[in-house]
Amino acid sequence: MPKYYEDKEEDGRACGGVREDLRQCLLESPCVLQENKSPKQCLREGHCRSLQMTFFACKRSMVSVCGVFSAIDRDAF
Repeated sequence: MPKYYEDKEEDGRACGGVREDLRQCLLESPCVLQENKSPKQCLREGHCRSLQMTFFACKRSMVSVCGVFSAIDRDAF
């Protein structure tokens, strides 16, 4: 269960709570604890996939849609 809503220190970065949950999930996964692999390698193997997708969706939502369209409009003329 995600813990980003519980009392935690704010790191001030975008999507910090989800980032922390993903980090904890990876560090507590059997891949890291039992197989002694790096968290990065476990992430590539598909561990904590739902939190990874949530984190990427959060980061993607930070992009301003208006800024993207104005850049396209400037290039069209």
